[in-house]
Amino acid sequence: MADNSSGNLTDELTALDFAAVSPQEFARIVKGLSAKQLGEVMHSELRARVLGEVFGRMKQQFRPEAAGPLKALIRWKITGDTDTVYETAIADGACTISEGRSDAEPRTTLVMADAEFLKLVSGNGNPVTMFMMRKLKVAGDVGLASGLTRYFDIPKA
Repeated sequence: MADNSSGNLTDELTALDFAAVSPQEFARIVKGLSAKQLGEVMHSELRARVLGEVFGRMKQQFRPEAAGPLKALIRWKITGDTDTVYETAIADGACTISEGRSDAEPRTTLVMADAEFLKLVSGNGNPVTMFMMRKLKVAGDVGLASGLTRYFDIPKA
């Protein structure tokens, strides 16, 4: 992925079988892309595939032993050309993911742009720094939001 032209980059990523990419490889891909390139990828037809794959893997990345008796609904709002909402429900040592906004009241809501979301979930972004720079907005339980990384295995690039 050394080629920096967005057309070739998008073509390469379109051909990529995301289901076969390990979390660590995904983290390396994200780390190797500039914010501009991440934006270009997320302004293409790849956006839905990338978001679907990331949220689809959250269940496998979940660490029930770390969550213990936690019961919480986390709403993720990823902003871009269109806003996309996913919800992560943690209860009884399990994690379920759903696309779209439910009627339930979330304990915390995280709002960020596409590139910041990819950096965050790939371990390439520091959530505290992102929050302080207002690239990550948190509504509701800030304490829960600040501890979310311990409930999931975040890949290291």
